[in-house]
Amino acid sequence: MLFLSSCSDYLDINDNPNVATEPPIDGLLASSTYNTAQNTYAIGASVSFYTQYLASPNEGGTLDTYEEPDFSGIYSAAYQAMADIYDMRLLAVEQGASHHEAVGNLLMAYHLMFLTDLFGSAPYSQALDGSDITPVWDSGESLYAEANALVDQAITLFGDAEPGRLLSANSDLIHDGDVAAWIRTCYALKARLANHLSKTSDYDPTAVLAAVDQAYTSNDQDMQMSSFPLRNPWAQVAVNNSNLLLGGWLSDQIISHMNGNTYGVFDPRLPLITDTTVFGDYRGTENGAGRAGDGTQAEECYLVTSGYYSSEDAPVLLLTYAEMKFIEAEAAMSGGDMGRAYTAYLEGIRANMEKVGVDMASIDAYLADPAVGVGQGNLTMDLIFKEKYTAMFLNPETWNDARRHDYGYQGFDLPIGANLSEFVRLVTVPEVATARNGENTPNTTLTDRVFWDQ
Repeated sequence: MLFLSSCSDYLDINDNPNVATEPPIDGLLASSTYNTAQNTYAIGASVSFYTQYLASPNEGGTLDTYEEPDFSGIYSAAYQAMADIYDMRLLAVEQGASHHEAVGNLLMAYHLMFLTDLFGSAPYSQALDGSDITPVWDSGESLYAEANALVDQAITLFGDAEPGRLLSANSDLIHDGDVAAWIRTCYALKARLANHLSKTSDYDPTAVLAAVDQAYTSNDQDMQMSSFPLRNPWAQVAVNNSNLLLGGWLSDQIISHMNGNTYGVFDPRLPLITDTTVFGDYRGTENGAGRAGDGTQAEECYLVTSGYYSSEDAPVLLLTYAEMKFIEAEAAMSGGDMGRAYTAYLEGIRANMEKVGVDMASIDAYLADPAVGVGQGNLTMDLIFKEKYTAMFLNPETWNDARRHDYGYQGFDLPIGANLSEFVRLVTVPEVATARNGENTPNTTLTDRVFWDQ
């Protein structure tokens, strides 16, 4: 027994004295903030086919035509990020690092919202402490309640004047250690969560506006990330496309939305997103139809490395000031304050145009166009959603808007060859979840609905 014990100690290759047995809390802060932004991109890259920002360059693409997708990669990445967030929160409690705990709470709430909005429900209450490898799937309502509670706790924790440990500006890849910025982001997420309930009896426009009032007041306060190992992931799509690994094709819906075909007004943001075709104009690809030509010349529009969203150093946008203004416009209109709604609507347009680099003369001309500057008495929800659709380009939040708005954008049609007779409302449970926890995973279809989309 002594011999075996000695051999065991001698041969124990899992105990390296030069390796930390516990990950450093700022390392977890870096991975948590980075992966939250990466997951935002990954989800946006998939659901942008549902919102018809993107179209497959190949005829009958899976996402284009509503074939049942497998979101195992996105699902796994979300839980990998949540595992780091969970560990950071535990370490923060142990070390009395209240601001690190607050960031963890906020980022956990952000992921719970995403999981609910994608799958309708998800494992959480039994999923992260390692005690149960077949956790139950918690309802969407309970996940939203937990997300709101986590954000409220984060706000309280950020108010701690003696956090025990300052946030590291080098490790916080979203707000560079700025606590005031994180507090504003807490309220921005509260506004988004509360506004998702617009189709339910629990919708409270007053609560939405109260959260907006304490969120962002300018573009430079946005929740965004600009730190990448090589380049912005949307830029990688554009680089791949230029090397004929085709992707980033722009849908006819978003092109027609902006080039004047649908609304009779040209949007000056379009040249800052993509280039003109070989025909000297802007043309999109109809979802499900596939590209025109062989892809070796620009017969249709796609993401380019010079575009605002797809340049190498462009930020990945998570929550923005422009989004808050459109949320404000919607909530104010729902509450009967048309003056506030119209002012916020115009400011949302201006804020996004300034963000992407439109010149002031073009901004003023666009806002003065009768199709846009309709006057307070003529503002409609359709106009608010129409302009928010443009301002939220490639952001996965647009799919939530599309469902809340019942896909009511002008000219928005089912894809060519769609496998459904209605628009997609939910992503089905991924294979990685059913393979590992089939007894607890729900049976869902693409036409089932999230609890707030009834």
